[in-house]
Amino acid sequence: MAKIALFGANGTIGSRVLREALDRGHHVTAVVRDPAKITESHPNLTVVQGDVLDPASVTAAAEGQDVVVSAVGGGDGPGHLATIAPSAKSLIAGLRAVDGDSPRLIAVGGAGSLRTPDGRQVWDAEGLPEFLLQIMHAHGDALDYYRTVADIRWTNLSPATIEPGERTSTYRSGLDDLVTDTDGQSRISTEDYAVALIDEIEQPQHINERFNVAH
Repeated sequence: MAKIALFGANGTIGSRVLREALDRGHHVTAVVRDPAKITESHPNLTVVQGDVLDPASVTAAAEGQDVVVSAVGGGDGPGHLATIAPSAKSLIAGLRAVDGDSPRLIAVGGAGSLRTPDGRQVWDAEGLPEFLLQIMHAHGDALDYYRTVADIRWTNLSPATIEPGERTSTYRSGLDDLVTDTDGQSRISTEDYAVALIDEIEQPQHINERFNVAH
């Protein structure tokens, strides 16, 4: 079983990743600014205080772990905008300072930069609200940064349109082309997104690349 440090464990996506990891028997260290917000109790769960924007905090949380997961800015509204791109640099800096082999990094990404069937990118669609465009481009900036990193094993996992729903444990995946259904829609439940992320921990398929998942 893997030892996972999870930043953003009390968010919409992070809480599902936490539950999925624990249900599969992994050991999770939830790293949050306010440990009191994690009310879950589990023998494989440790809760510590930390800040994803502080590289020293990242290093401390990452020591002895197999994987660091960042679910910060993963869909909890415009308030997380200021953390998305800066957290990428902080995570890499923190992992570089780990003694010995650095854990692998899996970061929740965004769908904005994915290619659509018409050859454009998702963020080129008409009528998108400005705050959403800002979040999409912040995730795009984070991905651009990850793609310059060769000394840390990273993965960026972009969701389709995502919202809490049913855990079916089924999904389809692609790389930089948006995964859509026969109606051209691209959706996934938060629960199945968590399934895909933990699957990637258990059976690595996307080292140093971005992939996306949808039903």
